[in-house]
Amino acid sequence: MPFPEFDPVLVQIGPFAIRWYALAYVAGILLGWRWAVGLVKNARLWVNRPPPVSPEQIDDLILWVTIGIIAGGRLGHVVFYTPSLIVEDPVQIVQVWKGGMSFHGGAIGVFLAMIFFARRNGIDLWRLGDVVAPAVPIGLFFGRIANFINGELWGRPTTLPWGIVFPGAGPEPRHPSQLYEAALEGLLLFAVLMWATHGAKLLNRRGVVMGIFTAGYGLIRASLENVRQPDAYLPAFPFGLTMGMMLSIPMILFGLWLIWRGMREPLPPALPAESAPPQASQAEPKSV
Repeated sequence: MPFPEFDPVLVQIGPFAIRWYALAYVAGILLGWRWAVGLVKNARLWVNRPPPVSPEQIDDLILWVTIGIIAGGRLGHVVFYTPSLIVEDPVQIVQVWKGGMSFHGGAIGVFLAMIFFARRNGIDLWRLGDVVAPAVPIGLFFGRIANFINGELWGRPTTLPWGIVFPGAGPEPRHPSQLYEAALEGLLLFAVLMWATHGAKLLNRRGVVMGIFTAGYGLIRASLENVRQPDAYLPAFPFGLTMGMMLSIPMILFGLWLIWRGMREPLPPALPAESAPPQASQAEPKSV
């Protein structure tokens, strides 16, 4: 199957270009922000605990999250995938517009931003993560679709009928691994987290929703690395591991630990019926 003729640039006005990849970041951040605000405002989700933050605090947090995504994503790409830039061409490290972003680096950047925001505002870090995590698959979905439009991060060769011949990847049909990731990291993980927040009411357990996302993403990403083409400039790792797998395994373990500790922690009594989120809780422990 030939690769569709996508133009990575949506609009070009002189030297100024609006790219699909940049729009994916904008859409993911804005829609994720509104989803998180909606969670905080939905009183039916907060049975045993009031939400940890107010909608106004979510509005403040979005700036820190955006910085964490961009700075962490770029630095993660450099450290994990192209460390030679640090010595050979350090100026390229800040040239984000040339491409090269790492999800794992972005996740670390967002986590650090959350730690800073939680400490500054006296908010429980794990409960803040429970509000942020359900919004992340929205950005993952748009980001992977943009990867497909750009014809990058393609999969390994395949004989399956939906294999695609990507420009620059040779004549062999390959797995459209970007679409697999959009479906699993984006749509499926979003659905699982929506069940956790709206069905199982797990926002009332500290860190469990964050743990489901963290372990879920790590498991999906590690699995899909089996059909995703490893970066050619990386060395061969032992046991058939890839860089994506090695970065995802700690996520799985950390996520499982969050779920374990959150499910063991006793729930406080149900809130009074007249209790009205979205008032940020001041009585929650501020553990990080």
